[in-house]
Amino acid sequence: MAKASKKEIAVVVSKVKDYVKSKGCMTSAEAIPTLSDKIYCLIDKAIERTKANGRQTIKPQDL
Repeated sequence: MAKASKKEIAVVVSKVKDYVKSKGCMTSAEAIPTLSDKIYCLIDKAIERTKANGRQTIKPQDL
C-alpha cells in the first residue's frame, strides 16, 4: 500500500465517515489520507487525458 502523501485532504472527512457509517462500517484514521491520495491520482490521470485530447477542461469521460 502506498504511503499517504502530505497533500491537503481532498475529501470532506465528515461526509466520508457518515457514508461509511450508513453502510454499517467504521472509518480508520489512516483511511482518509489514503482515500484522498487515490482521488489526487484519479484527478492527475484525468488531467493527462484532458491535455492529450488538446483540452483544458476535465470532462466526465476523462475520469
